[in-house]
Amino acid sequence: MSEDNSTAGLPGGVGESTRLIHGGRIRSNFGETSEALFLTSGFVYEHAEDAEARFADRQPGYMYSRVSNPTVEVFERKMALLEGAEAATATATGMAAVHTALLAQLRAGDRLVASNLLFGSCHWIVTELLPRFGIEVELVDGTDLDAWARALAKPTKIAFFETPGNPTLAMVDIEGVSRLAHAAGAKVVIDNVFATPLLQKPMRLGADVVVYSATKHIDGQGRCLGGVILSDHTFKNDVLSTWCKNVGPSLSPFNAWVLAKGLETLDLRIERHCRNAADLARFLEAHPAVAGVLYPGLESHPQHDLARRQMTASGPMLSFYVKGSKERTFEVMNRLRIIAISNNLGDVRSLVTHPMTTTHSKIAEAERLAIGITESMVRLSVGLEDVEDLKADLDQALRS
Repeated sequence: MSEDNSTAGLPGGVGESTRLIHGGRIRSNFGETSEALFLTSGFVYEHAEDAEARFADRQPGYMYSRVSNPTVEVFERKMALLEGAEAATATATGMAAVHTALLAQLRAGDRLVASNLLFGSCHWIVTELLPRFGIEVELVDGTDLDAWARALAKPTKIAFFETPGNPTLAMVDIEGVSRLAHAAGAKVVIDNVFATPLLQKPMRLGADVVVYSATKHIDGQGRCLGGVILSDHTFKNDVLSTWCKNVGPSLSPFNAWVLAKGLETLDLRIERHCRNAADLARFLEAHPAVAGVLYPGLESHPQHDLARRQMTASGPMLSFYVKGSKERTFEVMNRLRIIAISNNLGDVRSLVTHPMTTTHSKIAEAERLAIGITESMVRLSVGLEDVEDLKADLDQALRS
């Protein structure tokens, strides 16, 4: 490799758009414009002594793509620059990132406090998987700082939450919870996928570790899976590296290349996503067939003021309640012509899902209802289509 443009190769003070395009680059001696794609499982050594030195961490270089790969490293560098983190660790999926960020630092007898509003698979890890290994778990109302204070009054290893939450868009006070968690000796791990690294910087507010499903807005076009963990160098070197090397939640070089290319247009896409989402939220809030809208940018949102403090824009996601039953809600979804039904999110295409029967279907009914996931809730991932077309599509479906 002949050029490392991760930070030093860029002029000081360049903007986020410039960093997204030029930052993190590793250019080979061929002088390629676009990042090279290194589809290789292994690497060769000039001498046996070189192999010995690399395995003993005495010599820099690549050994095996489960451990490190130039294309994966480009994606990691770009994500670290974007997040403002010292280090990034790429994983095969967003859930691999969550699983790794939690399990790599937990032991039997440790304690974790988490928000009760979690994506279904995250909820399963916290409530089903961790207790199997003797890890104590307490769920709290993530929007209530007093509830966090009570739960964190005794020693805790991790405080874990997502904000805005999936699918109710509930907000957690990152700065407040981080202060309480650190006093309890806990690391703060945040799933920031709904906000994206452009709209919310958790580390600036006190978070220690940030995880993403890169499958969502980072790719942004529904092409591949990926995840990433942002942290400081110490956490990556002392906690994550050995775990990832031996457990193997590795991101494929091809997916890393796709995700790195997706980052180049992330700011342009997020700006349009957010503008469309804010417009649709206001439209749906005024619609006679809608019982309510959950969107941080609306003054009706319970944590609207907190969202304005923590986020630079209100995000590309919203949820709304259809007036009527589950059958009526399904009827509305089935009548959509442009907006597709899919449990994915963060695509250029607008997508809807019914959380009660899809993403959060394995959570007990009482828990779902307590956090507002009802039979009439619809989650909408707002895409990049003409917003007037999206309004017309929702209107004709709701007026059926």
